[in-house]
Amino acid sequence: MSPAVQRHPLAAQAAAHLLERVRGGEWPLGHKLPGETTLAAELGVGRSTLREAIRELAGKGVLDSRQGAGVFVTALEVAEDRENVLRQASIVSVLEARIAIEAEAAALAAQRRTPADLRAIRRALAARVTGEPVGEAFVHADTKFHRTVLVAAHNDVLIDLFDSFVPRIHQAMTQLLRARPIAAPEEDQAAHRALAEAIADRDPGAAAQWSRSHLSTFKEAFS
Repeated sequence: MSPAVQRHPLAAQAAAHLLERVRGGEWPLGHKLPGETTLAAELGVGRSTLREAIRELAGKGVLDSRQGAGVFVTALEVAEDRENVLRQASIVSVLEARIAIEAEAAALAAQRRTPADLRAIRRALAARVTGEPVGEAFVHADTKFHRTVLVAAHNDVLIDLFDSFVPRIHQAMTQLLRARPIAAPEEDQAAHRALAEAIADRDPGAAAQWSRSHLSTFKEAFS
């Protein structure tokens, strides 16, 4: 039996002890934990504290509390927070992930876009050429354009993933464009226009290709 929890905060300490036992193999993946009364006694805490500890580990993906069935082990380790993963990832890795996500989103947008989506995409496209293609203002305008494509895909998960990438690459892209401005702004805008028109024409293959091509250019700049 694990030693009783003695330090505060009790719920955090209880969660740590439970996680230690999961990591130690006491409860395999998919295994049902003992009942509240048993676990609370083993840890030396009240049932309300135990419930809080279980909620903490459930939020981290380690446990799953199923009403009427009990608490089950769903992972043997705490998944690393997405923000930490992105913070530690290289820009190239993030851009590779964006290519995978945005190329698929562009294809979906070509299939699912509404007239309102198309108007938003064209407004964002026009906003990309209101100034020089350098600095934060341009990066914001470019990001807004790409996000309108994601929105037109009508997939909330893809939007969430895209939004998680933006802070990680925004500063790096701003610095890159200041150091190495886009050599041919007209060609860059034409590529984005082609993406918008592929979506307007409901051509998923062309939309995916234009999206992939643009982001691959940035990837090569960081490589």
